[in-house]
Amino acid sequence: MGALIGQACDRARVDARREYCLSMAGVRPAVHGFWEADGATKTFTHALDEDLLAAYLPRESRILDYGCGYGRLTGRLLDLGYPRVVGVDPSLAMIERGRRLRPRAPLRHEPELPLPERDGSFDAALLFAVLTCVPTEADQRLTLAELARLLRPGGVLYVSEVPLQRDARNVARYERHRDEVPGSPYGTFTTDDGGFFRHHTPEQLRGLLADHGFTVVEERTGTAPTLHGHEVERLQLVSRNDADDADDADGSGGSGGSGRL
Repeated sequence: MGALIGQACDRARVDARREYCLSMAGVRPAVHGFWEADGATKTFTHALDEDLLAAYLPRESRILDYGCGYGRLTGRLLDLGYPRVVGVDPSLAMIERGRRLRPRAPLRHEPELPLPERDGSFDAALLFAVLTCVPTEADQRLTLAELARLLRPGGVLYVSEVPLQRDARNVARYERHRDEVPGSPYGTFTTDDGGFFRHHTPEQLRGLLADHGFTVVEERTGTAPTLHGHEVERLQLVSRNDADDADDADGSGGSGGSGRL
């Protein structure tokens, strides 16, 4: 009986993934024009916690750097001895910049979802300061659903974000945007150079991850400079893709690495 139930669950998962892929075919998450213009010249600043990375990811891990921008972290992962990394971004200007800076880094312009890789193709994914650049909930959910598909069962999603800030400058622009655009989520704002961003509460970030089958297993706080040079609070979350995780309970993992992967 248990085997029959397991087979039925497997079929249901396959059907659900097929339906997802059909619904996602050719979807283009909104890329704000800022990222093809002034945004493509910015310097990204969220630091990779190398100790945290090493605790969860052995060197042979297959890693997706989604929203890689100009490949700053993709290149850093290569330098750290992670050869199986690929960076993708929907901004062509960003990818072209990255190819000039890091001609050997595997960077791809991917304006549409789903990505061409098969289900479970990666052991881990980085999502660094991406959700803050994707203000609409619909596009955030498209992004997380795709990462859930691409990560193997038990795979690791390493997120770095700017949570909702409490200083007067940020509170003022949250409230100003809400007044100018009634109904917009609190925490959204624009910048003078044309950027459009959103900050989330830690609870919102955890909820988004949980809604797509990710369980947060570790959090770290700190600070980081923004694209415009302001120091802000930063939140990093490591989560696991819960899909079929029981099948991987021995911790061997798709890449034969450490039990924490």
